[in-house]
Amino acid sequence: MTEGDGHEASTRSFLACAIEVARLLGLGDAADVPDDRRARHLAGAVRKPLLERAGLAEEFFDPLMTAAVYDPDPSFCRRFVEPALYAFGRRRVMTALLGYLRTGTTAERAGARRAWYCAHLPLRADRSPAYAPSGSRDPALDEADDMVDQWLESSSAQQRARSASEGQEQA
Repeated sequence: MTEGDGHEASTRSFLACAIEVARLLGLGDAADVPDDRRARHLAGAVRKPLLERAGLAEEFFDPLMTAAVYDPDPSFCRRFVEPALYAFGRRRVMTALLGYLRTGTTAERAGARRAWYCAHLPLRADRSPAYAPSGSRDPALDEADDMVDQWLESSSAQQRARSASEGQEQA
């Protein structure tokens, strides 16, 4: 598989993820948009409706996380991570990303690293109705210090394994 083929497969996977999130929201699949811009168009179309909801059904969680991980652009995976943070909490989002880091394919691990950055976004009561009317929410949803520690441990272990593997190849 050439690098171009890998990018095309990644784009198709991201498109499938974006279509699934749009379907859950009851939006169309943007079939009239050219294929090379369709996933990005859908990602833009779902952000506002996701953030405007006071909550999201459980069925949204996995598609949001998958779309965030498969989004090839680190600037735009926020469109999926941010609504998940508000609806499901930082701890759960980070747990899912840690799972991708530990057991995902090479592409999924790279996507998890991109999405991890967005998982640290500050949450504001005026940004989403997922906060209670008082402007607060259960702090346990966002308690994630131990998740950060686990992320760092897993990242370090993977880096050591890569270094060891590269050392063996050079020998």
